[in-house]
Amino acid sequence: MATLEDHRAAAKSGETKSLVILLHGYGADGADLFGLSQPLSEYLPDTVFRAPNAPEQNTINPGGYQWFPIPRLDGSSEELSRSSMVRSIDILNTYLTDVMAEEGVTPAQTVLVGFSQGTMMSLYVAPRRDAAFAAIVGFSGRLLDDSLAEDAKVRPPVLLVHGDEDPMIPVADMSAAETALRAAGFDVRSHISRGVGHGIAPDGLTLALQFIMQHLGVDPA
Repeated sequence: MATLEDHRAAAKSGETKSLVILLHGYGADGADLFGLSQPLSEYLPDTVFRAPNAPEQNTINPGGYQWFPIPRLDGSSEELSRSSMVRSIDILNTYLTDVMAEEGVTPAQTVLVGFSQGTMMSLYVAPRRDAAFAAIVGFSGRLLDDSLAEDAKVRPPVLLVHGDEDPMIPVADMSAAETALRAAGFDVRSHISRGVGHGIAPDGLTLALQFIMQHLGVDPA
């Protein structure tokens, strides 16, 4: 049984060959990104989609969740933010292992897609696991710290997408993440969505779909 409450969409074909896990941002919930499963599944019929709720209730939006508090937004301490992040990393790692086992897929058949804080968690957790995921797609995020080059065990391919008018996380943070990932030996692609704020635009979603299909070995025809 998965360690986090989540939403699940079965493979449209009835045959599971791959898994996409959608990690939401601060103050949202699994349903926030789960809506992406509908358009994506039209092109990924053999893929199961899972979208968990983060483990903590959000204090600003009590109906939402967070992977860790953000001091500049909620007045929490840096110590609490760090300890919550460490706890959430452990919980997410267990969830990922459990869900892959439940769906009968390997890491090489699994893609992580994150938004904002979900991107931060994806970029932190995935490189530090023993086996590489097929790919990571990160929307509107940043790296959590600068220890990646020393800590990375595996280097899955990464796509970073960011709006150039993002008021929450500056687009410069995507560029910094791309530079750090490349320096650590990762294969990275990036895309800036023009005129887009803290969200996912059609151009970014189209690129993400193409990237996922490529790394899951799905025939675009």
